[in-house]
Amino acid sequence: MGIAVYQGVDGAYSQLVLEHFIRERGISANTLGVPSYRELVTALSSLRADFGVIPIENAIGGTVREAYDLLGEFDVAPVAEVLWRTDHRLLGVRGATLRDVREVLAHPLVIAECGKFLSGLEKARAIPCEDTGVAAREVARGGSPEVAALAPASAAAIYDLVELAGHCADHPATYSRFLIVRPRHGAHGEEIGGERALRRKTSIIFSVEERTGSLARCLGILAEAGINGDKLESKPYLGHGAERIFYVDFDGDVRDENVRRALVELRGACKTLAVLGSYDAHVGEPVGTSDAAVRPSLERVPERRSVEPIVPLVESPFPRVALPTKPGGTVLRVGNVRIGDGEFVIIAGPCSIESREQILETAREVQARGAVMLRGGAFKPRTSPYAFQGLGWEGVTLLAEAGRASGLPTVSEVMTTDQVARMAEHVDVLQIGARNMQNFDLLKAVGRAGRPVLLKRGLSATLDELLAAAEYVLAEGNPNVMLCERGIRTFEPTTRNTLDLSAVPVLRERSHLPVLVDPSHGVGVRRWIRPLCRAAKAVGAHGLLVEVHPNPAEAKSDKEQALTFEDFSAIVADLERIPVPDVTFA
Repeated sequence: MGIAVYQGVDGAYSQLVLEHFIRERGISANTLGVPSYRELVTALSSLRADFGVIPIENAIGGTVREAYDLLGEFDVAPVAEVLWRTDHRLLGVRGATLRDVREVLAHPLVIAECGKFLSGLEKARAIPCEDTGVAAREVARGGSPEVAALAPASAAAIYDLVELAGHCADHPATYSRFLIVRPRHGAHGEEIGGERALRRKTSIIFSVEERTGSLARCLGILAEAGINGDKLESKPYLGHGAERIFYVDFDGDVRDENVRRALVELRGACKTLAVLGSYDAHVGEPVGTSDAAVRPSLERVPERRSVEPIVPLVESPFPRVALPTKPGGTVLRVGNVRIGDGEFVIIAGPCSIESREQILETAREVQARGAVMLRGGAFKPRTSPYAFQGLGWEGVTLLAEAGRASGLPTVSEVMTTDQVARMAEHVDVLQIGARNMQNFDLLKAVGRAGRPVLLKRGLSATLDELLAAAEYVLAEGNPNVMLCERGIRTFEPTTRNTLDLSAVPVLRERSHLPVLVDPSHGVGVRRWIRPLCRAAKAVGAHGLLVEVHPNPAEAKSDKEQALTFEDFSAIVADLERIPVPDVTFA
């Protein structure tokens, strides 16, 4: 029996959609709720689940951009589209009446869809929560007649609640759009049950150069191919001036000749293009009723099942990491920052977070001078047990605050498996330090966390060992890994380490993962960092990781290699004069 995953708990609309799809396609599967969309796609990508459901559009809130972005990041593919009628009911504990209600728990979009109904409850206030299933569950747990939930009617049966009011949405035809998704690689065929639908749709994400007519040219390519657009939306692309990312759905299948030719031409016209995939389009009116019964879900995503082994994508000791798996290279998106071929990113910040004032000032200054991400150590592995070990969880909180204040995504090192889940809630990129590169339990844990990972080369690690460490992360379902050359230990005592810049072209020839360079740890001496930054870009690195401090002389760790703000500005100016090299390997 298969495993089908959705975000939420028993009683969520996503579970209803998934149960409907299972019945319609005649699939034998158990449903399982997971805490987040990221965990959902991680479970699919690692083959711990067979398929899942993710909402991509709401009648009130519009596009669920996180869902589109995750489909672009992870090795998952859309299978079918489902339009589901969302019939909201007000549910309360037995014995409660509508007059008793003082608080209404609901998902934020449900609150928006039921605005008129809620405004009629003069003494009640709406309280947002994660999903409709959680809202119903919390009402049942609390047992108070003053607290109710907006949820599907099926949640009443699951949590022993009663309906206080029905059909609460402002519009009776309110619906949401969902995609059924599956692993892109693995033991499954192209379709999950049933035959290919008569109508197919394709979803893509692209960006264009900041030139007049760039978007019109891209849309014209689709129009000239006779392709009918179904949706076009956009959002700003952080760190890229006025550039925007566009989300497009259109009628047609990537196997259709006109679509295939259009996508080839579109790839040449766009700055970036991600084809999320083709899927069965929904035909007719939205389906579903909130009275539909649901089965209780499993307790958790199981470990990977040995009965469905991963199918090697290429003949290599590192099949998921090897370049032939993705000849075009992996492009990571951290927030709105793009890391991959054609880009050169700079990640800057202090070795360790020392105070609120220090990290906020550093974030503000490096952002103004050209950094697109903020690094900072909260937990510091130090050779001496008496050296400063970082502020711990207080430092994580301060880094998250500085990231929000500056608009920069954040990077910080995670040292133990029990830190991973909590760190992933506050930090955008989890760093695996050189000393932990072969901590295999930690590699597996960050692979399951779903956050992008910055993996540093070990002190004496070979490139094969670095690639094998990355394979551990990808094998757990997380494709978002950056490799980082930070210097290796040799017989040379002049520099802190020996920065192996030859690793950059070698890694790029062998792997599709982005490669960064950390010259701060590579030499450990401030005055030698600037020329190595230029060299790193010249040999084809996708970016830099450098240490910057407001007052290096007072830094509590690695003061000899910390750059001043002026040093950092000079490095950025140098790099702007060096074009991004075209590094291509057959």
